[in-house]
Amino acid sequence: MFSKILIANRGEIAVRIIRACKEMGIATVAIYSQADRDALHVALADESYCVGGASPGESYLNEERVVSAALVSGAQAIHPGYGFLSENAHFAALCRKNGLVFIGPSPESMEELSDKARLKEIMGRNGLEVIPGTQVLASAQAALAAAAEIGYPVMLKASAGGGGRGIRLVSAPNEMTQAYALAVAEGEASFGDGSVYMEKYVHPARHIEVQVLADEAGNVVCLGERDCSVQRHHQKLIEESPSPAVSRSQRKKLMELTARAVKAIGYVGVGTLEFLLDRDGRFWFMEMNLRLQVEHGVTEMLTQVDLVKWQIRTAAGVPLNFQQQNVALNGACVECRINALTPGTLSMLHVPGGPFVRFDTYLVSGISVSPYYDALLGKLIVYAGTREEAMRKMKAALCELVVEGIETNIAEQLELVSDPRFMTGQYDLTFMEGR
Repeated sequence: MFSKILIANRGEIAVRIIRACKEMGIATVAIYSQADRDALHVALADESYCVGGASPGESYLNEERVVSAALVSGAQAIHPGYGFLSENAHFAALCRKNGLVFIGPSPESMEELSDKARLKEIMGRNGLEVIPGTQVLASAQAALAAAAEIGYPVMLKASAGGGGRGIRLVSAPNEMTQAYALAVAEGEASFGDGSVYMEKYVHPARHIEVQVLADEAGNVVCLGERDCSVQRHHQKLIEESPSPAVSRSQRKKLMELTARAVKAIGYVGVGTLEFLLDRDGRFWFMEMNLRLQVEHGVTEMLTQVDLVKWQIRTAAGVPLNFQQQNVALNGACVECRINALTPGTLSMLHVPGGPFVRFDTYLVSGISVSPYYDALLGKLIVYAGTREEAMRKMKAALCELVVEGIETNIAEQLELVSDPRFMTGQYDLTFMEGR
């Protein structure tokens, strides 16, 4: 096991990883930008290093500076969290070159699985239905030709994408040139990679993702599914597990097929397979995220499996000590993402309490929310024995959560979970249309 880990991230995920390391007896190293000098993750880590200016390109995305900080600190491994460098094969290779363990898939695995067309081919061979799509597109003209073959509407997606960035819906040929340019620009700005591919647009549908955990010995377990269908501009707002739209028999089959596919590609670590569930009950495989998800806490509360600790363990070569039959999927869990609507300075914070209520955040009194980074302030997660009780618990927790000095979406989240369609589980990706 590692004795010291550098966390190459910021915000609530850096705090989450540091806390897991402390419980495991692992020393922690934080990195920070000039804008994050007073951040909570810096205070909690055993040591910290400034890696540059406020913009991500000057700091958290600067691969050489991140690696240098790890080497100077004597860290043996780097945990990338999510976003930033978490799915960057070049960075993973740079870590290996410098004798550091990248806590995530190998560079070779990331390179192979980043080929969306090849990944879909593998998943298709292992029984998953895949959405028709393309490999990386060379130009807007190539995109027009591909769309004519696939049929409109289509989605343009950044190859290195995540978090809903670099995605554009194209309904007609006259929209393609501008949409292609925007998807490329957003991919370059967010991930340093402007490559774009295309998929058929499945609509209406629900966004369902399956959490997997795999070790070097070839053991794979599925930790159930999450329903992430409440989204605005492809940004998730609410997640729940299990999905009210997935039956027990559907879940069993989906988990079996997912485990088989993950085993076939030899994946190691935590990963998430994303699907669209159409109104005919068919699951269409979209892509695989090779990292910890923002919403991992939903699965942790439902299954009582600490994904961050197991991500660290599997990276160190530790085999899983439990099997699929040991995974319990009882009760219901729901998460609301609390976002800042404008930059500001926190003057007062009250966190809701009670059994099975969790708020993952980096907020402390006096902290300023920077315009340079993601708007996520924290994730409010609750668990209960039934979905109905979980919904009531979430409403109570949202009413109790107080964040002053920063304009947030708490009131909107309360409206969303109180919507009769959400309360009854009768919602899909059209839920936020018109809001």
